[in-house]
Order: sequence, then structure tokens, then C-alpha cells
Amino acid sequence: MANLVRFDPFGDPFEDFFRRAFKPVRWEGGEAQPLEIKVDVDENDKAYTVKAEIPGIKKEDINIQIDGNQVSIIAESKREKDVKENGKVIRSERYYGSLYRSFSLGQDIDQAGATAKYSDGILQLTLPKKATAAAKKLTVQ
Repeated sequence: MANLVRFDPFGDPFEDFFRRAFKPVRWEGGEAQPLEIKVDVDENDKAYTVKAEIPGIKKEDINIQIDGNQVSIIAESKREKDVKENGKVIRSERYYGSLYRSFSLGQDIDQAGATAKYSDGILQLTLPKKATAAAKKLTVQ
């Protein structure tokens, strides 16, 4: 006697279709587009040191904004790739996008003394702390 199997019209074919449709896409040549800016933050008595990993971005396309203790890093990514055969363009791939990272630090930043360096895909920010006024004690009259 044969085994009976229940037919599911929404089974494997649809599930496989949606899995393939929403699967992440990798760039040819093993270059994956970074999805986020990864950040390391170190602190000492005088300043914060931030190291942000932003590979494949030109330094002209990086924008840093400081507002009090809030730091924002915005990077614009532009990639174009043409595949030609016999002088004809067979495929053209373009990617334009922006990466954004914002975070708060424990103390306000002295914007005048802040510096930024970008080398080998690593953005290094030196953010000096703003001098805080000493607490003032009031006497009750």
C-alpha cells in the first residue's frame, strides 16, 4: 500500500521563491557593500578617540557633524562597474548609497579642537572634551 501525502499548494515552490527573492546580494569580485559603520570609542581625561571602519569610501565623501555630545558620521558610497565584451556594454552595475552612524558621548565636545584623519579605510577622530565649569555652591540667605 502506498503512503498518502497531504498536498500543500503553498509549500516548497513558493517558499523557495521568496527565500531567493529576499536573499542578500553580494557584489562580484567578493566586494560586499558595508551595511554599517563600525565604531570603537576610547576615552581618557582630556579627549575621546573614535575609530570608524569605512572601507572603500573616498575621504571627500565623508561628512562629520558634532553637536554638543552628539557625533554623526555620514559617508556617501558611489560604485560603478561596466562589463564589456567586444567593445559593447553587456552589463552595467551602479550603486549609490549612504552610510550613517550617530552616537552620544558622555561629555560635550570642543569642536574647535576636534581633528579627523582617514587612512586605509579607518576614520580616526580626536574629540577633546569641553572644559566643564566647577560646581557653584549657593548660600541660602
